[in-house]
Amino acid sequence: MARLFYPAAPRSDDGVENLFGILVRDPYRWLEDGDDPRVRDWAAAQDRLFRAYRAGWRDTPSWASLLDQVSSFGVAEPPMARGSVMFLAEQLHGDEQRRLLVVDAEGNRRVLVDPVEVDPSGHTGLYAWWPSREGERVAVQLEVAEQPGSDVLVLDVRTGERVDGPLPRARNTSLAWLPGGEAFYYVSRVPDEELAPGDPRLQRRVRLHRIGSPWQADTVVFGGEDAPDHYYGLTVSADGRLLAITATAGPASHNDVYVAEIAELAELAELGDPAAPRLTKIVDGATTGARVLPRFLADGDLLLVTDHRAPYGRVCRAPRHETDPDRWRELVAEDPEAPVDECAVLEDPALARGLLLVARARRGTSTLTLHDLADGRPLAELPLPGAGVVSSLRTGVPDARHAWFAYCDATTPPTIYRYDAMSGTTERETGATTAGHPPRIRSHSVRYRAGDGTEIPMFLFTPAEDRHDPRPTLLYGYGSFGMPMRPWFLPMAAAWVSAGGIYAMACVRGGGEEGRHWHDAGRGPHKHRAISDFNDAAAWLIDTGRTTPGQLAVHGQSAGGLLVTAAAMRRPDLYAAVIAEGPLCDMVRYERFGLGCTWVDEFGTAAEPEQLRWLLGYSPYHNITPGTSYPAFLLTGAVTDLQTGEAHVTKMCAALQHAGDGDRPVLMRREPDTAHAASPASKERALTADILAFAGEYTGLSPASAATHPRETAAEPR
Repeated sequence: MARLFYPAAPRSDDGVENLFGILVRDPYRWLEDGDDPRVRDWAAAQDRLFRAYRAGWRDTPSWASLLDQVSSFGVAEPPMARGSVMFLAEQLHGDEQRRLLVVDAEGNRRVLVDPVEVDPSGHTGLYAWWPSREGERVAVQLEVAEQPGSDVLVLDVRTGERVDGPLPRARNTSLAWLPGGEAFYYVSRVPDEELAPGDPRLQRRVRLHRIGSPWQADTVVFGGEDAPDHYYGLTVSADGRLLAITATAGPASHNDVYVAEIAELAELAELGDPAAPRLTKIVDGATTGARVLPRFLADGDLLLVTDHRAPYGRVCRAPRHETDPDRWRELVAEDPEAPVDECAVLEDPALARGLLLVARARRGTSTLTLHDLADGRPLAELPLPGAGVVSSLRTGVPDARHAWFAYCDATTPPTIYRYDAMSGTTERETGATTAGHPPRIRSHSVRYRAGDGTEIPMFLFTPAEDRHDPRPTLLYGYGSFGMPMRPWFLPMAAAWVSAGGIYAMACVRGGGEEGRHWHDAGRGPHKHRAISDFNDAAAWLIDTGRTTPGQLAVHGQSAGGLLVTAAAMRRPDLYAAVIAEGPLCDMVRYERFGLGCTWVDEFGTAAEPEQLRWLLGYSPYHNITPGTSYPAFLLTGAVTDLQTGEAHVTKMCAALQHAGDGDRPVLMRREPDTAHAASPASKERALTADILAFAGEYTGLSPASAATHPRETAAEPR
């Protein structure tokens, strides 16, 4: 297309600040005010520019069609079994949102919650659900796209009628029922009127709610102003006599654990009132520097999944009031080649002994092992359908003879399996997810060497009939918060590879693929390593002949958007196109937007001189060089983004449009009425199709011509 003329975005010196002797320029600070008519007019002009430019892409309809063919439909996660009822979510082809179903003991299925009946526009989604232990009631959270609060409703499972709620301000909550289904603990924010104007802090509290009482009467049982940005996790023992609370400052790499004895029955009142639990801190995260995830066993002991003195994870057992980690009894030791992902406990009177299921990731693919709960002794390794990923281990309540898990790989969408501890067999559940048109993909892991000599894992998805000549390649990365990359089933990857391209996932430092040390090596003062690792992945793909700079596009979401934009600022010569979804770009002011105030442990804070220098060293917005030949850029995001804040997209777009040489476009794709990472299915597919079309436009990949590509016998990766 002809050289682009971008909507005018005046540069202002009003945003220049002297921070600890460093002059920090922010010429587009005025774009932070989304209510300013100038900002609305500028953004509307960018919308028109994007639509006009997209009209020239040849393959958008073909990408949308291919994406629809390879997408998966049905049940994508294991059920929650409570009493004689199973709760599961289902999303069929054509559904805008998933629906909550209940399945009775005879296998009869019925829809309990359909968000589209609540909101025909499709912009209200089923966010979470928590059945009571008896399965007679369920707390449900429906989320309206990018509304500041989410309400909790309580439904009668038999009739579907509302019995309580709404309980407001419960976005990102945790919830734990007490036995009997008459009360539960949950987490909610303090009322906005109690916050100082402009206070970005979360101010969450743990509250006890009794069914039928007004939410204003809910008792605060934990949390305070001394922990304004904490997240809380809640666990109640099966008999209702024990409560555990985990407290984490944002997504920090360590947490505290508190335990209290509680009881509803008068004769057990000496254990403590549920509305005023006497909590004992049994784990001090500042001391251990570790994550500890507790759950109660039948005898009241705690099962602890932790990376304390075990960066790859281990499983321990301890008395519920034990405060000395040295006295924890190790059940499953760490394996430096296979970090622990999760575990599930099978305790039932019908079983000869308690059992423990442990899922690990060995070079990215899962193993599932069975252990004796008493001493951790390994008993068996459960067979899996292939070299894929196990997730979401769940067991029934109170019948804990079965465990469910999801399995997927590059060509298999999430599929539900059930393990029967009585027979020792594993079977696929009926009604599990299926793909409309399973793609033919080869998935393999490789390792490349970073600039400092560290070996970095990477997953490659390639066509089954591999060729040896360079191919258009889409490289994905995340690299933050200890989140691991796995060779999951990804519709975007399936569509790209089905069209003849290569899809790659770089497991850079800052993620969790190689345990806690891997995360620590790429966060805070070391975040630059994640960016270097990503550029090294691109260079490796080019040097090994898999692709060329003119055929390489990169894609990242949220913190991954930070990764790919920062990488492109350092090495624009490596890439033909960059796609960043809801990215972080202004790392000097990220704490002021969305949930950024909770991410200081991951990135650092501009309020400290040394940490400001870390941030300025890689902040994409502050490292744009005028006159540089940058790759084509597509910056996408919700019009109102409560997670990262929409200003990252607008400011980065304006700055790149000003600085670039104009040879390749910088486009902004905004989506109204959507969330940071969840949208109606039709909008999600449209966004993915646009991303594929944009990447294909600048790498030369076309789904329409995929059938004409020469095919050769599959070869092993180089």
